[in-house]
This record gives sequence, structure tokens and C-alpha cells, in this order.
Amino acid sequence: MINNEWAYYVLYLFSVLVASLSQVILKKSAMIHYESRIREYLNPYVIGAYFFFFGSSLLTTFAYRGVPLTLGPVLESTGYIYVGILGMLILKEKLSRRKIIGNVLIVGGILVYAFI
Repeated sequence: MINNEWAYYVLYLFSVLVASLSQVILKKSAMIHYESRIREYLNPYVIGAYFFFFGSSLLTTFAYRGVPLTLGPVLESTGYIYVGILGMLILKEKLSRRKIIGNVLIVGGILVYAFI
């Protein structure tokens, strides 16, 4: 089992990263045109994304053994940052000034909550 308290925090942040990756994969799948409805929902992207999301849920549940329940939503908000970065890398989206300002505010809020 995990004895170090920080390891639970890292595990939680990793689970948020995995969930963010699953969201980006689902968006990538939605950008593809499929011949039928069944292929739209049963393709490698969608199946893989839901597999990642399920794994993320398990990791989050395990991480709550060492992460206080009140801190979970704060750590979960890092997903906005992950999605922005993954969207830029995988989907070739551009980071606008508005997105950057929003992410800076999110990180600032996380730091204020974590250290005050």
C-alpha cells in the first residue's frame, strides 16, 4: 500500500490527467464522420476513452484514501489545464489569450486554496 501522503496527491493528479486524456480522445472521435450510429459509438477511440475514464475513476477512488475529501475538487480543477494542453498537442487547438488567462486564474485559485 501507499504510505507516503504525497503519493496519494500525485496519484489523484494522475487520475485527473487520465480523465482529461479520455475527454480529448472522445472529442477526437466526435470529429470523425462515421457511416452509421453504431460505428460512431463502437470504435477504438470511444472504447479506449471509456476504458481510460473507468481506470481514472478507480485511481481517484483509491487516491481518496490519502487525499482529504475537501481537497478533491481543487485537485480535480487541474483537469482544465490538462485538457487545454492535451487539446493543443493532440487536437492542434490554439491557446487563445482568454484560455491562458482562465488557466492562470485556475492555477492561482488552486494555489490560494492549497496554501492559505
